Amino acid sequence: MAKLNPTQLGKGGLFIFFIIFPFAIPAQAEEKKVHVISYNGVINPVAAEYISKAISTAEEDRAEALVIQLDTPGGLDQSMRIIIKEMNASSVPVLVYVSPTGARAASAGVFITMAAHVAAMAPGTNIGAAHPVALGGGEMDSEMVKKVENDAAAYIKSIAQKHHRNEEWAEKAVRESVSVTEEEALKLNVIDLIAENLTSVLDNIEGREVSTSAGPQTLHTKGKDLKTFEMGTRFKILQALSDPNIAFLLMSLGMIGLFFELSNPGLILPGVVGAISLILAFYSFQTLPINYAGLLLMIFGLILFIAEIKIISYGLLSVGGVISMVLGSIMLVDSDVPFLKISLSVIIPVVLSMALFFAIAIQLALKAHKRKPVSGKEALIGLTGLADTKIFEDGKVSIHGELWDAVSQTPIPKGEEVEVLQVNGLRLQVKKRI
Repeated sequence: MAKLNPTQLGKGGLFIFFIIFPFAIPAQAEEKKVHVISYNGVINPVAAEYISKAISTAEEDRAEALVIQLDTPGGLDQSMRIIIKEMNASSVPVLVYVSPTGARAASAGVFITMAAHVAAMAPGTNIGAAHPVALGGGEMDSEMVKKVENDAAAYIKSIAQKHHRNEEWAEKAVRESVSVTEEEALKLNVIDLIAENLTSVLDNIEGREVSTSAGPQTLHTKGKDLKTFEMGTRFKILQALSDPNIAFLLMSLGMIGLFFELSNPGLILPGVVGAISLILAFYSFQTLPINYAGLLLMIFGLILFIAEIKIISYGLLSVGGVISMVLGSIMLVDSDVPFLKISLSVIIPVVLSMALFFAIAIQLALKAHKRKPVSGKEALIGLTGLADTKIFEDGKVSIHGELWDAVSQTPIPKGEEVEVLQVNGLRLQVKKRI
């Protein structure tokens, strides 16, 4: 077949050729980028949502790979499994890089790192201690501990087998809580490489073949442009709310706000602040292993504080409220691991502050109760005046310049000082002032 030459088309054909020809040339594919995210914190629902979104975004952009720079003490089993499911289902290779120096991949972080298509660690990092107690938290009997441990061991072995990593060590990380440095992890075939920085990671995995949900893929990461995704304001706020200490503070603030509103209906602001704080606290509780007995104890403590204002118990109800609040605060988060528990350095000041606040409120209420009325009929009782006339069955008295009808059980001469005993309508019952 003869080739088409633009000079043979004529003017009209030449015009059409230059209009259509550019569209006939395949557009050069946009250079793929490597997506990068950093996560430093507990593995919880916020982490699961953030990492899952990063994976879906990388798939939409057809990225060359997604790198998760990880530093975690562990977290919740359910959130960890969500992340691993998303990694397994990803058509884009997912790399986990435990960094920077001093970072760790503990507990749930071990599972996530071993589930990566490529696992790397920075110098001076460590990985391990994946016992199931650290994954879900809470008190379990021996039979339940055994079941959970067996389940976690089987899960991590299947992950290690899928990615051709050390199954024996993975099982020990769960059953014996073993932990190793980056050098040991590389020797034990727990990770794929050690790298000083992210650029070194991408250079070292150039040409490596990995298996994704879309099939085998060869990595071309050397010299690729990076596209970094920050957590953003929304995720940062949700991450802060998932802190057990923040949840406890919000719960306390919410209870105080509602107490103010119920004690003084119509103030509005304390009620609004209290309601918002409680809603945020309940969101936080969804991201934590909450013990509802602890929550009920905190609510009961608040009820005792309020009751002290209404019922004079000489401080017994307040003492009960403090004890209930402290016990409830300690029991609130059902976990044995430090990063999921409420710090005593937060519990003690908050509970003492609440106790002090209610003590002052109780004192003010008692003073108001004992204070002599300054208006109405009650304000007249005990006042002194002068008999304007002789008083017996009937008469007049002058009190603060006002004349009142008065009656006395004993005769009172005119001009004598009198004291008001009782108010009956517009008539005062008086006696001679001694």
